[in-house]
Formats: sequence, C-alpha cells, structure tokens
Amino acid sequence: MAKKKKMPMAYQPLGFVLGWSSGWLAGLAFRKTWMAIRHEEDAPDALDRDRGWGEILLAAAVQGAIFAVVRSAVDRAGAKAIERSTGAWPADEKGGRD
Repeated sequence: MAKKKKMPMAYQPLGFVLGWSSGWLAGLAFRKTWMAIRHEEDAPDALDRDRGWGEILLAAAVQGAIFAVVRSAVDRAGAKAIERSTGAWPADEKGGRD
C-alpha cells in the first residue's frame, strides 16, 4: 500500500471558505429557481400554516438538490485547485477529507 500524502494545511481555511460560499451560492440559486417555478419571493417553510404538503415538499426537494449540486461543484473545484497548486489531493483514498 502506498503511503498517503498528508493533507496540506492550506486546504483547511480554503475548505471553510468554500463551504460557506457554496451555502450562500446554493441559497441564491434556490431563491432564483423558486421565483421561476412559483413566481413568489419566499419559498414555503415546513411551519407555514397556509401552505400545503405538496408545496412544502417540492420546495424542500428543489432546495436539497440545488444545495447538493452546488456543494459538489464547489468542493470539486477547490480540490482540483489544491491539487494543481500543491500536487496533493485533499482527501484520503476513499474520497473523504483527512
């Protein structure tokens, strides 16, 4: 088994910034998507009394899908940038972070 390279310390603050920015970007994308789907400023919340189950679950599914796609794209771009600059991939062999 090949010895695993130690994760560069530079990725830890970058990972934090990428995580925060991906959440912000996903929120923005969800608001714009919800506006396009329902022509409403605010998406329903689970505790909105005046919203039905279908509308609440649709909003949650769309929000979850957008968040997962944006986070994966941002994480992948950050990992590729670290690999280009340091030569080390910022995860262990199974794909998790160190």
